[in-house]
Amino acid sequence: MAAEQSKTIEAEQTLDSSQSTYEWRVILFNCDCHTFDEVERQLMKAIHCSLARARKYSWEVHSRGSAVVYRGHLERCEAVASVLSDIRLIVKVSQ
Repeated sequence: MAAEQSKTIEAEQTLDSSQSTYEWRVILFNCDCHTFDEVERQLMKAIHCSLARARKYSWEVHSRGSAVVYRGHLERCEAVASVLSDIRLIVKVSQ
């Protein structure tokens, strides 16, 4: 029984550590050089979201100064950031 508990604890620790590697996020920052429409179109293109979701993010960026617009694997976050950067939006990928 103790061996089974030990294996369960090890499995939980492995899952916890592997899950943290997928906690990457894309942060979009506010700037005065783009319209809401431009930002929303680029968000829809980058994260394949609805116009309503893109509007929610663009308003959050405008009112708070930044917003996490995507979470996922590092490679996908970098791809999302690249699409957003295509029109010179200010983005950061972080963990």
